[in-house]
Amino acid sequence: MNTSQEPLTRDLEKYGITNATVNWNLTPEDLQKRTVEAGMGTETENGTLAVNTGKFTGRSPQDRFLVEDDYTKDKVWWGRINKPISPDNFDKLQDRVVDYLSGKEIYARDGYVCADPKYRMNVRTITEYPWSNFFVNSMFLRLTEEEKENFEEEWLVLCAPGYVEPNPDSVGLRQGNFSILNFTKKVALVGGSAYTGEMKKGIFSALNLILPVEKNVLPMHCSANVGEKDDTAVFFGLSGTGKTTLSADPERKLIGDDEHGWTSENTIFNFEGGCYAKVIDLTEEKEPDIFRAIKPGALLENIVYKEGTREVDYENSSITQNTRVSYPIEHIENIQQPSYADNPTNIFFLTCDAFGVLPPVSKLTPGQAAYHFISGYTAKVAGTEAGINEPVPSFSACFGEPFMPLHPTVYAEMLSKKMTEAGVNVWLLNTGWSGGAYGVGSRIKLKYTRAMITAILEGKLDGVSYKEHPIFGLSMPEECPNVPDEILDPMNTWDDKGAYVSKAIHLAHSFHLNFDKFASQASEEILNGGPLIDTHHTLEEHI
Repeated sequence: MNTSQEPLTRDLEKYGITNATVNWNLTPEDLQKRTVEAGMGTETENGTLAVNTGKFTGRSPQDRFLVEDDYTKDKVWWGRINKPISPDNFDKLQDRVVDYLSGKEIYARDGYVCADPKYRMNVRTITEYPWSNFFVNSMFLRLTEEEKENFEEEWLVLCAPGYVEPNPDSVGLRQGNFSILNFTKKVALVGGSAYTGEMKKGIFSALNLILPVEKNVLPMHCSANVGEKDDTAVFFGLSGTGKTTLSADPERKLIGDDEHGWTSENTIFNFEGGCYAKVIDLTEEKEPDIFRAIKPGALLENIVYKEGTREVDYENSSITQNTRVSYPIEHIENIQQPSYADNPTNIFFLTCDAFGVLPPVSKLTPGQAAYHFISGYTAKVAGTEAGINEPVPSFSACFGEPFMPLHPTVYAEMLSKKMTEAGVNVWLLNTGWSGGAYGVGSRIKLKYTRAMITAILEGKLDGVSYKEHPIFGLSMPEECPNVPDEILDPMNTWDDKGAYVSKAIHLAHSFHLNFDKFASQASEEILNGGPLIDTHHTLEEHI
């Protein structure tokens, strides 16, 4: 309901929401108070808000849809990741969500994404719950009071966790919850799930189509930092590979920890105004920046307290392994403001290879960089998921496949072009195992990985000798300051060389099998960037 005190741009009746009590742009303190008073959350011993997201403690990728219409039908890579829904079914669901929100007390927030002013996109978010709005305040970029006055959104997010579609089959859904993007109406619709990441990743997915198609900007699922000499470094990596840890460097300013764009004007910019980090097994020693960022203004999700206290038990995964915290980026001490910088000098692909096969550091050619970018490899280890008793290869295209509407080769070719034009060095870092696979070998020491990154950033690997890995074709340095020479070639660390080659060929085959689905649209240079072996090679050829 609009009042005489509210700008006309805040009249929600234009969206179909009527007779609602709308709370506009409340402070985090007010949203936290309302959440606790409503019994929706608690406060930890240091005053941080903690909530339980209910049935869904992570995204539900099987219930994510894109509206298939004239704008998307010939652009989107339709299939397992990008499932279509008709415009008519979207309209029915949007009507039902706005009817559901009408007459309720709801929360609205205006903000924007993309820190570079040239690419700024205004986003209005309307949420059923106060703590969902609290999350948005942390994660999207925040407006000045003056900017809020006559705000006009480009995209609208409607988040109604309490609305579960009673007849999913009739509107093209799998079940009652849904997360849908409509690029023509510029609406992100979330229903039936309170997991806050659906809003964040919905807008990220939208940018992953809009920026490359309309703005010639490469969207990247990565962290980034910048040194005193304005040398930017970018870190790609899936969960558990060290992306957040390794980009947090006291000698360098953090640009952002998850989502960035690389422009044709040779800049890197953060999409977000905050960080959304896992906190399972968190300690101040292992992750000091994240640990210290958990204070009033942050939001903890699905954590458990130590019995009889308000002290968080970060080791407790009884609700989920995916315990999280979101916080404004200002909770990190050493940040780049505003959060953009010049072209990267070095790009790091991080993988936690639990097979103990990949070198701890190797330099990639443009073709190899595109191949490994499309592959997005890491490995799941025993104990991380039910039924996993030994390492399992895990591939996520572009290190963010669930959020990529376009074919992965589109992003890879943009990356290769930008790399070549900017003269960027690309490196593959294995933060996983050495001397054997998981359960036999040991995890590569963090201090060695940090030493490799430091050496690269300081140019100390530019003049050393390299040798080629016989199976993956990767260029491995033969020396690196503050790193033992013997670990730089992974075969040296295995007692049984035949076992190493066998495991390496096995992993190489996994790469080839995974890449089959991209091969028809990949260039010859990209195809040649993969492992050197094929299914006809034998073990004896490599011993």
